[in-house]
Amino acid sequence: FALGAMGAPEPHGLEPVAELGVVLLLFAIGLKFDARTLLRKEIWLTTSVHIVLSTAVGLGFLGLLAVVGPALVADEPVSALALVGFALSFSSTVFVVKVLEDRSDTTSLYGRIAVGLLVMQDVAAVAFMALAGGQTPSPWALLLVLLVPAAWVLHRVWDRIGHGELQALFGLTVAVALGWGVFEAVGVDGQLGALVMGLLLAKHPSAPELSRSLMTFKDLMLVAFFLQIGLHGRPDLQDLLLAVTLLAVLPFQVAFYAILLWAMRLRRRTAFLAGLVLANFSEFGIIVASVGASAGLLAERWVVVISLAVAISFALSALVNRRGVELATRMVRLLPHHSTFQLHPDDRLVDVGQADALVLGLGRIGAATYSRLRDEYGMSVVGVEHDQARVTELEVRGFDVLRADATDVEFWARVKRAGRVGVVVLAMPFHNANLIALARLKAAGFTGKVAAVARYDDDVAELERHGADAVFHLYGSAGAALADHAAEVLAHRRGTGPGP
Repeated sequence: FALGAMGAPEPHGLEPVAELGVVLLLFAIGLKFDARTLLRKEIWLTTSVHIVLSTAVGLGFLGLLAVVGPALVADEPVSALALVGFALSFSSTVFVVKVLEDRSDTTSLYGRIAVGLLVMQDVAAVAFMALAGGQTPSPWALLLVLLVPAAWVLHRVWDRIGHGELQALFGLTVAVALGWGVFEAVGVDGQLGALVMGLLLAKHPSAPELSRSLMTFKDLMLVAFFLQIGLHGRPDLQDLLLAVTLLAVLPFQVAFYAILLWAMRLRRRTAFLAGLVLANFSEFGIIVASVGASAGLLAERWVVVISLAVAISFALSALVNRRGVELATRMVRLLPHHSTFQLHPDDRLVDVGQADALVLGLGRIGAATYSRLRDEYGMSVVGVEHDQARVTELEVRGFDVLRADATDVEFWARVKRAGRVGVVVLAMPFHNANLIALARLKAAGFTGKVAAVARYDDDVAELERHGADAVFHLYGSAGAALADHAAEVLAHRRGTGPGP
């Protein structure tokens, strides 16, 4: 944005790199998303009502500005102001998913709801672009339904590829060639195509691994996306002031999200978490404004103003979401409390019962820890996991698993009230998630012992500073365990082998 204000030219090739970053982001979202979520009432109904309410508020706000504000607003017809309100009703897929990934909350309930809302918004934006003449699908677009049976073939190919660089190349090929390329060729938005391809491959066992392997490419190319937003246009002071003024509609959008999700019988904390993470304007708003300007529905300067508003909303939302969990916890008092029986089945508080130990995060490390505590030490263990697919898999294997959010203060208050849990193991794959869970259980007054796992030396030190009783370095501890196992094998061989 600073470069754009100074009049710096856009680097050659920035646009295709930025678009490729968004394509990979949406493909990665699809890999981790259950398409059936879109059919749930809290997704499609909330999205539809929210777009209508946000557009109406945006139109009303711009109408007030037309009376006292700049000529750009006063000179526009009501239809143009409604289009601006519509463009501002979207939240940023790129920004929201990045926040969720940093919190390791992509598969949490509020994270899945937020992503579902974003997907529905993207569909609405694509529909507008088609109707406004931005991109009319060709008759060949009907053949895209053949991608559904083609997904079976891709699954079989994927089974034979294995792991490593070839798998990453497979993902890039599917996302860019089949997702972006094929959809663009038939006149459908290529970014939507990447999302669809991700959804079609999401059921494969290696989908999470592929998503992680694409993370470095995706993050690097998304830098170009954010640079492109900042370099868009050369605004004057009036454009900047108008863009800042447009941020006044963001609190209304947060309120609409929270109230609508609460009305869908979700907990107040879940509703506010989703609302806060969605408190930003979208890159799709820029695209909608650009298409509207190209179709003569909007003045060209609005593209610059909305681009500025999007960029500033990212900065503001980043500040808010640094403390998003704390803010959501404080804001729950603003809405009435649902009784347990009124709550959505997926959002009811869980009970740890008579557990002696809790294991948070049931990946390979967490599941192995659970088994060891149960089988070798005879402890009553409960696992906590927020990925429904993983919960189902472990329940089949005989694990006692609760689907819960480890950053939820109310969850830890219940653990404390149970009074029996003596040890908590933090085995979640993201360091920040373990830190937040540690802070939550300390804030709830938990007096038992806490063990955690970390990948890096500075992460070990940070967990210890925040009160963890035992922290195990992932690679160092694995080396010690390997040495012990090798020594046991050697001792067994000497004890049972033939004599001299």
